[in-house]
Amino acid sequence: MDAVLHALADESRRTVLEILRNHPANAGELAEALPIARPGVSRHLRVLREAGLVDVHQDAQRRIYTLRPEALVEVDEWLSEYRRLWESRLDALHTEIARGKKTR
Repeated sequence: MDAVLHALADESRRTVLEILRNHPANAGELAEALPIARPGVSRHLRVLREAGLVDVHQDAQRRIYTLRPEALVEVDEWLSEYRRLWESRLDALHTEIARGKKTR
């Protein structure tokens, strides 16, 4: 999970994941969407591959990258505890607000 969180910490890598969420893309397409040089994009893609967030396969001369959403499952499970905490607090807030409106 640490490698995934490290990969998600960078805005450029999150942008790559957002693009790949919608469709597979090659490195050139991804580079066009980022304000960094092509070698930088390659380094970001390597970090994402090593974290298990993207897969790559060869298509003739091009490498096609695809999102591996299953790599986010462990992070989602970890965050679910915090989600439950906030949901219960927001439910309590909603109840208090509703009580306040009844007393007016």
